[in-house]
Amino acid sequence: MRALLRRRPDAACFTTVAAALSSASRPGAALAVLDAMAADGVAPDAAACTVLVGVYACRLRRFDAAYEVVRWMVANGVAPDVVTYSTLISGLCSAGQVAEALGVLDLMLEEGCQPNAHTYTPIMHAYCTGGRIHEAKRLLNTMIASGFAPSTATYNVLVEALCKVGAFEEVDALLEESTAKGWTPDVITYSSYMDGLCKAGRIDKSFALVDKMLSNGLQPSEVTLNILLDGVCRSSTAWAAKRLLECSAELGWDANVVNYNTVMRRLCDERRWLSVVKLFTDMAKKGIAPNSWTFNIVVHSLCKLGRLHKALCLLRSKEFVATVITYNTLIRHLSISGEGNEVCLLLYQMIEGGIAPNDITYSLVIDCLCREEKFLVALCCFYQSLEDDFFPSAFLSIIRGLIVGGMLGQLHTLIGCVLGQGFIIEVYIYQELIKALCKNGYCQSVEMYKVCHILERMLRLR
Repeated sequence: MRALLRRRPDAACFTTVAAALSSASRPGAALAVLDAMAADGVAPDAAACTVLVGVYACRLRRFDAAYEVVRWMVANGVAPDVVTYSTLISGLCSAGQVAEALGVLDLMLEEGCQPNAHTYTPIMHAYCTGGRIHEAKRLLNTMIASGFAPSTATYNVLVEALCKVGAFEEVDALLEESTAKGWTPDVITYSSYMDGLCKAGRIDKSFALVDKMLSNGLQPSEVTLNILLDGVCRSSTAWAAKRLLECSAELGWDANVVNYNTVMRRLCDERRWLSVVKLFTDMAKKGIAPNSWTFNIVVHSLCKLGRLHKALCLLRSKEFVATVITYNTLIRHLSISGEGNEVCLLLYQMIEGGIAPNDITYSLVIDCLCREEKFLVALCCFYQSLEDDFFPSAFLSIIRGLIVGGMLGQLHTLIGCVLGQGFIIEVYIYQELIKALCKNGYCQSVEMYKVCHILERMLRLR
């Protein structure tokens, strides 16, 4: 062991670390490792150079540097291999430079380096995402004619593109010819096809594909189930999707939280709040852990049902994963119910729990407090929002509240604070301010000088 520890890292060690860093989207660190390799006197091999090409082409989009590495390899007797060229082609295609990628393909053929499916698939993908399906099909035929067998991943790219344009007959033909062409459709193939069919409203055929998958020895994945659920939700009612979800175990599928969220969202669209809560209960009985999206849907449904106490109890349970959306939903409905004290308590709990309020949160709280004529508390909340770099839309509410409460001194201070922090007061707010002052009799009273002072300061600091 000590002998191993005393050994200097070789090219394979440096390359492995650099490749891992590049895959983790840390191109700078990957380059640092390769620089250390050169500084340590370790000669780079084809694998190390290929990683460097990948960093430049796929991560940093520095294609001039990637080409320079390839030229260095050729000049120094380190022959670029199919992986090197395929990596460069992949980077070019992801940047939309298909013509350049085809140029690299021609170059590797001239160098006697035979491409494979990994070389062609990025080009196929670039063609398909660019809507050039005819050219993608022509490239596929060229591959086959040249003796380069396309992989299932290559066909999957084409299947997805054909589904997006509704060319389902062509997809059927590809699947029928799969055995003869030497490729085997996988779960991704069928899932892409089902997704296209579901979006086109052809649910029956989507379910028929499930039987075909099973007969071919393929087990539908959670993604497959979610595609079917989403499709049923689109073209039918949430009841049908709910039934499919309940029968998923009988079909051999393990429904997950994403599947339940899909159906719950559809039930919300149909305003079937009680069904959402019942499905959530069913989910809990099956031991499926909810996520923040689930909780947000359920809290929204409970609020719509007027069961605010239950929503609050759920929020305070140990398993609950709250977000700012959760709190905003509860604050909105508590505000509508005139629960100003509960709203303030929620805001406090939210901050204590490490969830930062946003401008919507502050606007909801301030509006609620102003409606309940708790103007000083609303003012404190507004100042807190300014400290958090928010300028709530409830600014107008608090201005009106301070005027109604006769607190022109606080209004004067508030306007100075807002303008002093660099926030801009829009013209319509000036107009509303003047209307509110006049409506409350300040423009015809002995306090007119205070009104003029406020307006003068607003105009001076604007």
